[in-house]
Amino acid sequence: MYRFTLASADLIALASGALFWPAEKLLVVSDLHFGKSERLARRGGALLPPFETRDTLQRLDDDLESTGARRVICLGDSFDDLHAADAMEAGDQLWLTRLIAGRDWVWIEGNHDAGPFALGGSHLADMQLGPLAFRHIASGDTPEISGHYHPKLRLAGRARRCFLLDATRVIMPAYGSYTGGLWTYDAALTNLMQPQALAVAIGKTALALPMPRTMPQL
Repeated sequence: MYRFTLASADLIALASGALFWPAEKLLVVSDLHFGKSERLARRGGALLPPFETRDTLQRLDDDLESTGARRVICLGDSFDDLHAADAMEAGDQLWLTRLIAGRDWVWIEGNHDAGPFALGGSHLADMQLGPLAFRHIASGDTPEISGHYHPKLRLAGRARRCFLLDATRVIMPAYGSYTGGLWTYDAALTNLMQPQALAVAIGKTALALPMPRTMPQL
């Protein structure tokens, strides 16, 4: 895990790709993209093993258990599209419903879905909690925590998802198992993040390093 402070809030970037705010007992995840394999198959795309939803649910369950979080914010694109929410298998729906039960759960609207309205929880375009704004796509209104871009970097020859953070914002990695990513040196990210920004690579461990801003030499 990697501990840091944003606008007086002490936060923890977890190796899973979730963000934990201990003082608020809040777990934040972004871009779950439940149902990606179903959506691709429905639209005639690649046929992927349909296990990503359960894998994502298991990691979410583990993070909720290990942190004791009583509040959850999902920062948009929780489902690959709204039909994928309807097509979620009954057992997976029950699992997700169990995770929501007894928690203050907020679904932030994304660009892939407007929120899984058949499920419990609150549904908001964005949210302010204390000094921090929570939204799907980064804006000029900071300090903020957002997702959408699925940042990734190359470390020891392998692509790894990562958090991006500077003095005013955090961009979350995609939490879903079948999500792609945008390299940290893409202009969409270098234009958003301050020169001193850090990247926190996730995986088995969380490793902080200066945000890579140029394409690596192969």
